[in-house]
Amino acid sequence: MPTSVPSGSQSSMDVLSVLQDWADKGWLRRLDSAMAAFMLELDPAASPALLVSAALLTQVEGRGHTCLPLRLMVGRAAEVLPWPDLALEAVQTLWQGLPGELSSWLSALRSSPLVRCVDGEAEDKAEVEADLGQPLVLAGTEEAPLLYLRRFWLHEKYVAQAIRQRSLSSYKVDESLVAQWLDRLFGSSPAAPTEAGEVDWQKLACAVALRAGLTVITGGPGTGKTYTAARLLALLFATSADPTRLRVTLAAPTGKAAARLRQSIDSSLRELSQRIGNDVDLGALTQRMGPAKTLHALLGASADTREFRFNANNLLDVDILIVDEASMVHLEMMSALLKALPANARLILLGDKDQLASVEAGAVLGDLCRDAKNGHYSAETSRFVNATSGQVLPAEYLALAAPPSPLMQQTVMLRKSRRFGGLIGQLARAVNEGLSATAQGLFEGDATGVLQAPKQPKVDAVLSLAVNGRPGATACYGDYLRAIDDKAKVPSIDLKAHDLWVTTVLKAYDRFRILCAVHEGDWGTHAINLSVQRSLERAGLLKPKGEWYVGRPVMVTRNDHALGVFNGDVGVALPGPTGPAALRVYFLDGEKLRSVGVSRLANVETAFAMTVHKSQGSEFFHTALVLPPGGSKILSKELVYTGITRAQERLTLFEAQEGLFRSAIDSPSKRVSGLEVELSRAIH
Repeated sequence: MPTSVPSGSQSSMDVLSVLQDWADKGWLRRLDSAMAAFMLELDPAASPALLVSAALLTQVEGRGHTCLPLRLMVGRAAEVLPWPDLALEAVQTLWQGLPGELSSWLSALRSSPLVRCVDGEAEDKAEVEADLGQPLVLAGTEEAPLLYLRRFWLHEKYVAQAIRQRSLSSYKVDESLVAQWLDRLFGSSPAAPTEAGEVDWQKLACAVALRAGLTVITGGPGTGKTYTAARLLALLFATSADPTRLRVTLAAPTGKAAARLRQSIDSSLRELSQRIGNDVDLGALTQRMGPAKTLHALLGASADTREFRFNANNLLDVDILIVDEASMVHLEMMSALLKALPANARLILLGDKDQLASVEAGAVLGDLCRDAKNGHYSAETSRFVNATSGQVLPAEYLALAAPPSPLMQQTVMLRKSRRFGGLIGQLARAVNEGLSATAQGLFEGDATGVLQAPKQPKVDAVLSLAVNGRPGATACYGDYLRAIDDKAKVPSIDLKAHDLWVTTVLKAYDRFRILCAVHEGDWGTHAINLSVQRSLERAGLLKPKGEWYVGRPVMVTRNDHALGVFNGDVGVALPGPTGPAALRVYFLDGEKLRSVGVSRLANVETAFAMTVHKSQGSEFFHTALVLPPGGSKILSKELVYTGITRAQERLTLFEAQEGLFRSAIDSPSKRVSGLEVELSRAIH
């Protein structure tokens, strides 16, 4: 097959042949060229521009974007995708025969019966009649036209409309009563802070959350997102006319994150009970909440369909829903969640807007919090938070434009980290602010053992760390494997002692983790997992026999509702209480154990190393962050920031090539989406 077609001579079949050849070479996926072939099958007159657009649209969707920015298609082919260098000449050759102006490219798409054209404004009757179920949608603005797969455009439209409705929904608030309770929950505040850092953003967030059906609380690690959510629950409970009827649900994208959310909420509510006494029965609230759920479990996912049991026709039975780690919630999931949520229910989204976005398409939290740092609060919001929380918003956080965005009035950024105050916190802030030289200098100047970045390391250095740890950071996999050996001290008939042993092993395993940017290659999860296993075996710490063996750490890769395990759950294979023949994988949710027999777990992978994406929602005492060679097109500021903030006390950085860390910091990722534009239209 040809790799390129001479300028001006290509037919649609010629272009399709080129796209299929690129898929053979790995420059595109098979799915991408198949999409172009499907378009040509639906419309034999489909233009070359349409076929190329369809193939690249599918490709960018697989990379997490919800749409294709069409301005990049004109004379900037190399920017559309991170093409390998050897592909660039073929790409440029093909582009010579495609439209050279945006207007011509748009005309080619608008003339196709496969493309629905919308102008982005509220749909009129003619536009509704023009919806013939076309697989592609041309939307966006005149300055920034966007091409969508139909379902992603529908999801964006719905999410924007639902966010608008919930931001504008209004609840009656007794300001005097709220002020009394906020002072009891947080303590009274100074009337006028002398600087912006003195604003109690946690207290302010609880106040604004009472006004509407949506609240977005964002902030980095240690800023107290779940601490704030617990006080918000107590506030809602204390000010409710009938608190015994409030139905509260906690959820997160992964089982690990859900368990950590419930554990944090429970801890905060116990502390609050001691502070406020018997005036509010927070113990009853805790008992009624039930366990935190994954979003899939909450919505009632099933293995054989994309549809959920709870939807617009079968709403969730909930009054207050708190979703943690919202940065991991992709567009389709957010759409499904909003559809299933009753109109009068409160939705509180918690998350770090600066973390990696979801693996699937969309960056919903990032789009919602695009300007959270600047506040843009209205005069009424300023008055309300002062009356209820005693906080005075500095002028820099007040809205200058009119009208102020309703979404911004319900969005609060927590700005003070109470946990990451040391070197790891300084490093995270430097990375987040794009200060690559400062971040590099923190590694080079640290003699305390908190941070370490070996010069020109080999993979063997990663393996040595996994087995032995390092000076200043001894936590490693040897810890949990030695804890397994303590099984000899556990009486086989003592179930309580067995559970305590299992819990000790799992907590020791969770003190250390290797985080990778990729799966493939010598520095990817697949190779490192195998190499760590062999290194631990050589050290006499592990005795692998076949696929399953005592001490094998695993991550679940697919939801299995019948077993109660979900994608992202991490556990360790250990003998059951009846002996080594009954090998089970044990999972720890807070302080609660659950287990599944290994013969029933079909969808798992070894988890000595995991991707940074998969680590979201978890924290480890000692984290090893591994950056692969040639990773300049994979690494980003958000990836290294997320990896760094998984570390509680110690961080070891491995760069396969010098300069990868600084290059990543200088490369912020940008998910292409039309949600920000849709939100602006919907809200204004």
